[in-house]
Amino acid sequence: MVRRSAVPQGVQLDIGDLGTPLGAVSFVVLDLETTGTSATNSRITEVGAVRVRDGEVVEEFTTLVDPGILIPAEITLLTGITQSMVATAPPMEEVLPKVLAFLTAEAGSALVAHNAPFDVGFLKAACERHGVEWPAPPVVDTLRLARAVLPPGQTRNHRLGTLAAFFGSPVTPNHRALDDARATVTVLNGLIDRLTPLGVGSLEELRAVSKPPTRAQRAKRHLAEGLPERPGVYVFTDARGGDLYVGKSNNLRRRVASYFTAAENRQRIREMAGVVEGVTPIVCATELEASVRELRIIAERKPPYNRRSRNPERARWVTLTTETYPRLSVVSTVKDDGAPYIGPYGSASEAEQAKEALLHALPLRQCTHRLTVEGDGTVPCVLAQLGRCGAPCDGTEPLADYLAHAEAARTAMTGDPAVIVDAHTARISELAAHLRYEEAAALRDRLTAFLRGARRAQRLAAIAAVPHLVATRRGPTGWDTSVVRYGRLAAGAVLEPGMEPAAFLRALVATAETVEPAVGPLPSALPAETELILTWLDDPATRLVEIEGEWTCPLRAAEAHTEMTHWAYGRATAQ
Repeated sequence: MVRRSAVPQGVQLDIGDLGTPLGAVSFVVLDLETTGTSATNSRITEVGAVRVRDGEVVEEFTTLVDPGILIPAEITLLTGITQSMVATAPPMEEVLPKVLAFLTAEAGSALVAHNAPFDVGFLKAACERHGVEWPAPPVVDTLRLARAVLPPGQTRNHRLGTLAAFFGSPVTPNHRALDDARATVTVLNGLIDRLTPLGVGSLEELRAVSKPPTRAQRAKRHLAEGLPERPGVYVFTDARGGDLYVGKSNNLRRRVASYFTAAENRQRIREMAGVVEGVTPIVCATELEASVRELRIIAERKPPYNRRSRNPERARWVTLTTETYPRLSVVSTVKDDGAPYIGPYGSASEAEQAKEALLHALPLRQCTHRLTVEGDGTVPCVLAQLGRCGAPCDGTEPLADYLAHAEAARTAMTGDPAVIVDAHTARISELAAHLRYEEAAALRDRLTAFLRGARRAQRLAAIAAVPHLVATRRGPTGWDTSVVRYGRLAAGAVLEPGMEPAAFLRALVATAETVEPAVGPLPSALPAETELILTWLDDPATRLVEIEGEWTCPLRAAEAHTEMTHWAYGRATAQ
């Protein structure tokens, strides 16, 4: 049955807000009674749910459920729910749609439960049994929150009954679903009341809470005061002005403030709070510009508390050398030598995997000495005896035949990788048929590494060949417009309502950075920056305004094979 009370008026969200303010969230506080603790073998006997908004109860739902199995005596003693009570109750297939409808009646609702994995596990299992899709709402676990917020010794334990009494709940939990849900409402409100002064003001921050903020964090909250609520980059600095950490956000003030709340649970960032003395904001016109500037600053300054993007120079590539008898090599730089390159890879080991994928399919030489003439007298290595190399070193394989293998490698790296994919999928199927799954998985990982690097290189080379491109996409305040030259963001601005589009475009293009083409197939920017731009351009909402040159990728490029490869492996190992 459903009980309704007055619904408070909604809260108008500001477009620059980071996350969903707690006052605007519809919390559905849920409790289940079950026949046991196993979501697989046990069944639900009662559902109780309370909708809460801005701390006030809006609506309630409760029903008994016929579990279709016997209720153990110890469960009846615990809950008071007997077999006769559920005999006339609706079965789960009738109750489940009503529960999910209550849960999703309002957009952006969050599910709350005490020891949430238990209740969520039972609901997911019920959805699976009855062929219903689980809506996957954001989940708030009051048990986890209580453990984070209440210090040891403040409460005897973190059981629902203990917490309900601690926060003064008018309802005592009694292992009946609705009463337990009502008690959980009081606990939720009490925890939020404790977290609000600590700077937790959004659903996203509430879900991220793991422990109270440190004293150093609380002492540095003032650093967010006066920062603009605009997209941009923020740089945390120490007492000497040295850079500590760089980040980006759609709302600088709110993001910086979140570092000094209980929602910030990264240990190194909590440590940084003890030495940070200032924040430098860099306002950006668009979100894309903020993302790009963040990457550039991190790569240039290498702040100690950043983990990612600090060392782009450590990237590795796989290339086919330009020797008379080309061979595969893992290198750290790309040259303008006409050789094909795939990558970049974040580690040498991943690049080696991609190299091994090529060698699995093509009998290229693996010796590293310079071979310039057929049959230079070198004694063939064991790979020739195994049939994995044609032994051009002693003249067994003519130069023309060897170069055919090298050309096949070039095609696989820069165009259609079918020869590599086909060789691997055939071997994976063979290994799977003999139940050699670990070897099949190793081959899959090699192929995945090769395709990942080939896809990245092909996409980067395509946009790096474009001298000038302008694209736009509707943003929060207008049309976010970007000028891209040779894969580098050369300018960004927002076409706001009332502006004359043609004049805006002329001014943006005229003031954009002059960019020269880079070496070889590389873009004139960090690969990570160009990939950010490509992701932005790939969005269906982005519109191409003007372009010079051609922006194309091979029809049967690596990207076309990536999804098929995972499907083929899954099919082979499932048979």
